[in-house]
Amino acid sequence: MHFIIIPGLDGSDHNHWQSTWESGWLANSTRIAPASWTHPDRDNWTAAIDHAAGQVADDDVVLVTHSLGCYAAARWLTTSSAPHVRGVFMVAPPDQRAPAFPTTLLSTFACLEPSPLRLPAVLVASDDDPYCTPEAAARLAVNWAVPLVTTGRLGHINSDSDLGLWPLGQRLLTSFVAGLGLTVAT
Repeated sequence: MHFIIIPGLDGSDHNHWQSTWESGWLANSTRIAPASWTHPDRDNWTAAIDHAAGQVADDDVVLVTHSLGCYAAARWLTTSSAPHVRGVFMVAPPDQRAPAFPTTLLSTFACLEPSPLRLPAVLVASDDDPYCTPEAAARLAVNWAVPLVTTGRLGHINSDSDLGLWPLGQRLLTSFVAGLGLTVAT
């Protein structure tokens, strides 16, 4: 079992739960490497996912996404056969329809309309995410045809949330992976 880490805008710094998981808890993981974390391009990010997935083609893969990375993964799944990818763990996608969404900076992502994913996924959202209201998270879950799990008040579920290893997230990912008939090897 292998995990592909797909951060959002600006990547995930060393205090982010994705980085903490990658450096210890999810020892068998790879972070995508797009050309730019600060000026993201949808096609470049999906190519980076494709490259990372191609490096682990002989193993079951789960995508672990955060924020803008949720959209990159969803887009990649529409263009790739990805037979070894078993599921997507999606955390805190931003609402593209929100007035605060930086449409100019994220122009290649702004036009992506969520559509049903063709493999198992779960969307994890916070009740007080400044980039996505609970109603918007529910709309995204319906559009992606995935279950929604809310975490209470954790902000954008990022470094500012000061989550450390984010034990709730670990339990959610472990449960999700178990539902796929796999286990998280740490």
